[in-house]
Amino acid sequence: MNNSIKDFLDILSARGFIHQTTNLEDLQKKYKNIIGYTGFDCTADCLHVGSLLQLMLLRWLQKTDNKPIVLMGGGTTKIGDPSGKDETRKILDEATINNNLEGIKEVILKFINFDNSSNGATLVNNSVWLDDINYIDFLRNFGRHFSVNRMLSFESVKTRLDREQNLSFLEFNYMITQAYDYYYLNKNLNCNVQFGGSDQWGNIINGIELIKKTSSSENKTPNVHAITSPLITTSNGQKMGKTSNGAIWLSEKYISVFDFWQFWRNTTDEDVIKFLKLFTEIELKEINKLEKLKGEELNDSKILLANSVTEIVHGAEKANLASKSSDPLLTNNLEVNDSLPSVGVKLNLLENGIPFYKVFTLENILCKSNSEARRLIQQGGAKLNGIKISDINYLITKNDIQENKLILISAGTKRHAILKIN
Repeated sequence: MNNSIKDFLDILSARGFIHQTTNLEDLQKKYKNIIGYTGFDCTADCLHVGSLLQLMLLRWLQKTDNKPIVLMGGGTTKIGDPSGKDETRKILDEATINNNLEGIKEVILKFINFDNSSNGATLVNNSVWLDDINYIDFLRNFGRHFSVNRMLSFESVKTRLDREQNLSFLEFNYMITQAYDYYYLNKNLNCNVQFGGSDQWGNIINGIELIKKTSSSENKTPNVHAITSPLITTSNGQKMGKTSNGAIWLSEKYISVFDFWQFWRNTTDEDVIKFLKLFTEIELKEINKLEKLKGEELNDSKILLANSVTEIVHGAEKANLASKSSDPLLTNNLEVNDSLPSVGVKLNLLENGIPFYKVFTLENILCKSNSEARRLIQQGGAKLNGIKISDINYLITKNDIQENKLILISAGTKRHAILKIN
């Protein structure tokens, strides 16, 4: 039994990555290592925490001396995956898709290495083989292998039809193109495993069956497999990576390092151990020691989680700065660092003073509206340089500027922002 494959599968099993699989004993007998792929459609120019599970899976794949293939869906994005959607995705133009692809690639580079080593990752774009497909030839050669009866039973299709929600013929073709992706990668890059969320099981099995049906005519014995991961929700049933303030992105373009760190720090007691296993590389024996902790004792575990995930996504230096910024002592010793969200304020605006509540809404830095900011102040949750301000008519002036030309504003005990005076 091959150690590379066994080590990887043992990690996935122990840390909670596995939802459903094909016969993995067969995989271990047949191959020396896994050449596995995960696809990312280019629907946005960044990935959010909802993609973190698959990124960590690819990271473990590479760390155990197996080879990752990252598929960018430059072609399939033009169709739109109906899985988990109640309506047709917005059709994006070529320029937007290419821009999104570059943004996603920046995120992925944080997790795995694309080099010339034996386990160096390979990046592919399915527009290379999908854009120029001859439709009639494709139907003759591959369409005959797909059963419409079976496709209608897939969860992504069945849910839409049961709800009498429109499913376009364009979207119906998505599972065929995804199956063809697996076929293409198996034939050209010897790909032997496809990874995905549990909602992708039907699509992946479609690809496996296509490979087997087309390969049998070529006198080959295909050995391809599927591993799906559970769709992660928080203990309160909320979809992972979604908050009342929007998605938790894996880039500073859309969320400050501090707010990213704080998201993990605010993990519920029920989720912290599960998240440590899935989203960090901390050894399991260390995580298992924390399982017996309860209540306030878990706070250190949450900080460990926040530090570890932030270090992977943003680097050790920024993770350290974000951690320091959460310290209550910060309010007495204001520091300049990139982890806290900040906004510039002209010095001359402080001549006559700026209403305290208004600075919370500058670029929506801590509040989305003046009324939300006023409520925050009235309820005693607003601080200026660490001092609670309960007067909604308080004016911020030059007298509030600290020695380092900064002003710290806080919403509660965990959310802070800096006004940079210029």
